[in-house]
Amino acid sequence: MKLTCSQDALNSNLQCVSRAVAARPTHPVLANVLLTADQGTDKVSLTGFDLSLGIQTTFTAAVEQSGAITLPSRLLADIVSRLSADSPLSLQAPGSDASSEEGGGSLPFQLTARTGAYTVRGMPAEDFPELPMVQSPVAIPLSAQSLRDGLARTLFASSSDEAKQILMGVHLVVSPDRLEFAATDGHRLAVVKQTHGNGSRCAPDDDYSNSAPDPANDGVPVNHTTDIVQQEESFAVTIPARSLRELEQLLSTRKTDETIDLYHDQGQVVFLRADQVVTSRTLDGMYPKYNQLIPDTFSRSFTVDRLLMVTALERVAVLADQQNSVVKLSVAMSERQLRICAEVQDVGRGDESVPLVGGDGSDIDMAFNVRYLLDGLKVVPTPEVTFQMNNPTNPVVLRPHGGDVQFTYLVMPVQIRT
Repeated sequence: MKLTCSQDALNSNLQCVSRAVAARPTHPVLANVLLTADQGTDKVSLTGFDLSLGIQTTFTAAVEQSGAITLPSRLLADIVSRLSADSPLSLQAPGSDASSEEGGGSLPFQLTARTGAYTVRGMPAEDFPELPMVQSPVAIPLSAQSLRDGLARTLFASSSDEAKQILMGVHLVVSPDRLEFAATDGHRLAVVKQTHGNGSRCAPDDDYSNSAPDPANDGVPVNHTTDIVQQEESFAVTIPARSLRELEQLLSTRKTDETIDLYHDQGQVVFLRADQVVTSRTLDGMYPKYNQLIPDTFSRSFTVDRLLMVTALERVAVLADQQNSVVKLSVAMSERQLRICAEVQDVGRGDESVPLVGGDGSDIDMAFNVRYLLDGLKVVPTPEVTFQMNNPTNPVVLRPHGGDVQFTYLVMPVQIRT
């Protein structure tokens, strides 16, 4: 392998795929990234894979000789990130058949910059596990903006409790005209429902991926032209939150409303765009029937300015966080006021008031985990937010007031002794 590329391209792509490298690898090669170069296309691909989450990126370089090698992710990233951004980098490695001559399956990899040269010991590409690619030919085109919005408004509500594996993901429901995201940790629930254009899929005779690694091309992603036909079936999968956080991060670095192709098969999903692939296992098990948790009717409701309430809660949270993170909300309909209070014994007390924009029903006192409230309020996409409830011990639902975003955030109150 021999190629020349810019420091910026190599550094940014390394930072991207390194997020899929195992922190505690079960095998030495899982601490590496796979670097593959193709002379015919002048393309270089980098792949990180921890056997659950895989990320592959592709960029253009001047490739003099094709080849592939795996390299220590952290070491290589630390070296490249410290090199000058305007310095071209020369990368060179022997062929995989040189491993026997070096001994122990170790390969020397040389990186030359304007200021100096570095040699890193790599491992043969053959030792790196193949990135899972689903067999299904069905491609669901999704808007990158829709994915970003849906993930931003649900990921935070997923569970971090490993005893509840199925809740450690986001439940995604895809149909020809609808996209639905849901996440819950047992204390709150976030649901986003979106409409999108006619779903589509690749014709069965086409390659499933526009840029999947081509085995005949040393694993470098290549473009394929696909014909699109109508998607007829709906499906639902639960995807680990960790994988989706990395997808969200990738989408946020390039905020264009491009199309992301989603492929799914038993136990696996792939998100694909022109130069990036994210592949993830799915979570096994039956996701809770969350729509049944949302009350159909409410006896009380009130609407407030979202920003005013967020800032008031953040001030009161300084006290609430001293003990149990609980804040008390008291709604006075006649006074058109929402009072927010936190009191910590032997520490102090904080009170804030927020005017009601509107309201219906009788007065009510409730208590909540302040962080749960803030998490939901910060992703409501409208200037005003409506709270809907029945009594102090039943779930409370937050929804955008106006606008066309279908977002529902349910949070359970905290029972306190009076």
